Amino acid sequence: MTVTPQPGRILRHILFDLDGTLVDSVRLTCAIIDAMLATRGIAFRADPAIARAMDAIGGEAMIAAVMGPHCRDPGIEIAEFRARHAVVETPSDLAFPGVARSLAALADAGIGMAICSNKPQPLCEKILTDLGLARHFGIIVGARSDLPRKPAPDGARLALAALGADPAATLYVGDSAVDVATARAAGLAVALVDWGYGFADARIAAPNARVLHSLTQLQD
Repeated sequence: MTVTPQPGRILRHILFDLDGTLVDSVRLTCAIIDAMLATRGIAFRADPAIARAMDAIGGEAMIAAVMGPHCRDPGIEIAEFRARHAVVETPSDLAFPGVARSLAALADAGIGMAICSNKPQPLCEKILTDLGLARHFGIIVGARSDLPRKPAPDGARLALAALGADPAATLYVGDSAVDVATARAAGLAVALVDWGYGFADARIAAPNARVLHSLTQLQD
């Protein structure tokens, strides 16, 4: 591997954001919300554009924005959403094209990898396990009660410690301004995927960040 996250350092580890970076989770988010509303006899359908815009924020703010006037109580709605998400089938093609192949190649090359996400921990684990991708990660760090959410660096630092990673030889790969802020707070170089939900805002936040058009570029 020849990618240098900081001058003179060879890439040894990568921390990946999940939603909008490795998986097209908005498809599943909208399907679950549509199902929630359908059980109430509401024909309203979730707008993928709003879901993408709110993806990096997540939680009650996301559910309130996507459900719009049909949101009764954000706390109750997000609880139902997560309960449904925990049992719904993960589409086999939820990962973005080329992700599975690229992660396998990086693992074969000896790159240690971790997930750093604001998606609840059990849902991160479920999606990655269902897609057959969990085996590539030394640790999966999702949202949980004992960790501040991104852009706080706590989750990234937990991942670095678990991997035994040197921050100067570690790259953070994400798609949003939240990811940019997380990487900076953790002292990591950042690369942005141009297919990501929050790419435009992330580019404004980090105009000099490396842009990935495919994860295969991490193997160059």
